Amino acid sequence: MTSEEQDLILGLVVAPGSPPTRTIDEVLAHFGESDGGALSLRLLQDAMECQDADDVEMALIVHAAADASDEEFLEPLTELFPAEWHRAHEDIVSMLGKLRSPRTMPTLILATHWVPEHLGWDENRALAVKAIWALGGIPGPEVRAALEDLRDAENEIIRENAVNQLVRRGEL
Repeated sequence: MTSEEQDLILGLVVAPGSPPTRTIDEVLAHFGESDGGALSLRLLQDAMECQDADDVEMALIVHAAADASDEEFLEPLTELFPAEWHRAHEDIVSMLGKLRSPRTMPTLILATHWVPEHLGWDENRALAVKAIWALGGIPGPEVRAALEDLRDAENEIIRENAVNQLVRRGEL
């Protein structure tokens, strides 16, 4: 993706006190697409192929601006999550959490244990906390077992959040 295309996509971002400077229709027209979900998926796949962290972020911006379905992103996101070359781990966990699908469990469980290098500074374990909350939103006994396992984690933050999810689900 060119820097001009990145600038175009960044125009979709809403910042406090600053409305977007571009519309999703302008971005779609530039890329010759009519469907924001299809464009964001194509951009994500291209970013993964090139291992371009900035382009991953651009694809996720287009996805959000297009209010695209997360379901079609499940497989690419679960494939992308463990890669160290990008910085979108927390965004991926948030997107997977919206799906509330048992198919996301292996990735979400990984997110409770693994700390990407770029998040090594985070003593609050925000990635793990997001993953635990995402797990808590998935129905089924398998999730209960996973949360019960996390209740015994070494890290106090992980233990507390697992217990909070079990309580919220009425399982403790």
